[in-house]
Amino acid sequence: MTAGAVALALLGTGAVFAGAVVAGGDRVEATAATSTPTPTADPARPAPASAAAASRIRTCSVGDRAADGRLANLQAQVVNATTGEVLYDRGGSTASRTASVMKVLTSAAALSVLGPDYRATTTVVKGSEPGSVVLVGGGDVTLSRTSSGDETVYPGAAHLDDLAAQVRAAWDADPSNPPLTKLILDASYFGGDEWEPSWDPAEREYGYMSNITALQVDGDRDDPNAETSWRSGDPIGRAGDAFAGELGGISVIERGTAPAGAAQLGAVSSPTVAQLIDKALVVSDNSVAEMLGRLVAIKTGAGNTFGAINAGVLQGLAAYGVDTTGVTVVDGSGLSDNNAVPPSYLTRLFVKINAREANLGVIMDGLPVSGQRGSLSYSDRFAGDNAVADGAVSAKTGWIETGYTLTGVIRAQDGATLTFAIYALGDVSDDTKQAIDTLTTGFFLCGDNLSNT
Repeated sequence: MTAGAVALALLGTGAVFAGAVVAGGDRVEATAATSTPTPTADPARPAPASAAAASRIRTCSVGDRAADGRLANLQAQVVNATTGEVLYDRGGSTASRTASVMKVLTSAAALSVLGPDYRATTTVVKGSEPGSVVLVGGGDVTLSRTSSGDETVYPGAAHLDDLAAQVRAAWDADPSNPPLTKLILDASYFGGDEWEPSWDPAEREYGYMSNITALQVDGDRDDPNAETSWRSGDPIGRAGDAFAGELGGISVIERGTAPAGAAQLGAVSSPTVAQLIDKALVVSDNSVAEMLGRLVAIKTGAGNTFGAINAGVLQGLAAYGVDTTGVTVVDGSGLSDNNAVPPSYLTRLFVKINAREANLGVIMDGLPVSGQRGSLSYSDRFAGDNAVADGAVSAKTGWIETGYTLTGVIRAQDGATLTFAIYALGDVSDDTKQAIDTLTTGFFLCGDNLSNT
């Protein structure tokens, strides 16, 4: 037995003696003790947290559905909305393009920043020249050139004939006013590009998106009663021509800005933010979503251009306490390939939407529903075997040329409430929608027994 071993053995008995010999023959001085000292906790070192209870083994797999080649590059996440547990994850933390799922973020930011009852107002003020008035756009893309009482694609929209009647009455009430002959169009409330540079111009030709201007009518549609309708390259001019026709007597129309402090002659207001969100979500109206995104940016002080939307929307989303790391907002509609949101952000936000926190119940109420409402009630959605999930999926659809998306809430067959996000990105085709529905139906059938395999 070596001297070191002897010392170690003596330590094991609880006694250490002065002058003990240690390895190498060196002698150290030690004070005799009859017992080992009681250890004390280091206050700078945190105590370990209690171990989380082990999750039960889940056995319901959607592996065959997720392997469908039509899903291209699949990203997906599913969360139990009650427990917060992630049940299924495929690239859920990777920020990627969203398509129209972006409208959920835009809507949530609008509810936080503007509130559900906010309305955008279009006004007319007296011009600085005799016989002139200024039509001032307030960002309302739903303002209509149809007759009051007519319903367009935008329920509750304001009408130019109402505004013109107010202006005529106010103008004629002052006998000192000369004949009204000049109309000035002020669209300066929105600045910068009217068309986001990353958007495909074909979206305007196909009738899915207007130029984004603070002054326009009927979302600049050729047909105010058609959801999809050709849009012009000059929505401001179209609005000016329509208003001049309602006023009568106008011989000159030009662009400009309203003089400071000018007397107001008339005003009309848009539907509420809550009504606009319903429109943006249920039929995925792009122009309304851009209207909301721009108004959020202005209200937060971020600016009035496309470049300000990211800061404005992120500021609005901060109120919900969900980490926005990785989120990039290029537009309000999701049309740009440059938007980036992790599926995990959506599953966490939808936990709050499902719980109707703050004003988020507005989003829950506005979502398409499988087999029943909006873009999930079309004949090519949740059909065939997937009809078993009819009424159980409330979710926002998304489509651009490079991907299909779906995110929302599932009331699963076993009674569990799930939040989910599915991105199918890359080389996709029209039937990718059905593959997404089939995977979603798998989540519905598995419920809380969904396996991450």
